[in-house]
Amino acid sequence: MNTTYSAAGLGQTTVTTQCVSSFRRRCWVAFQKWSQRGRLQDELHNLSDRALLDIGVTRGEIEYHALNSPADTRGVRCRADKHV
Repeated sequence: MNTTYSAAGLGQTTVTTQCVSSFRRRCWVAFQKWSQRGRLQDELHNLSDRALLDIGVTRGEIEYHALNSPADTRGVRCRADKHV
């Protein structure tokens, strides 16, 4: 078996490996976000109507908020704190 590689072939293999690695990383991040949205939807669906009212969300808005929620909500203020 011959294991001799040309410099051009080796460079092409490295680029291909990087592309595959990048694709797998993007897939993993997308899966994590999808999973996080599912957990958020489950948590919101398990809240009582009163608790949802307290945070300003109706049952019909749960999917919207789960899809459009920022990943890090520590900097988000409630509606009462916003100056309109």
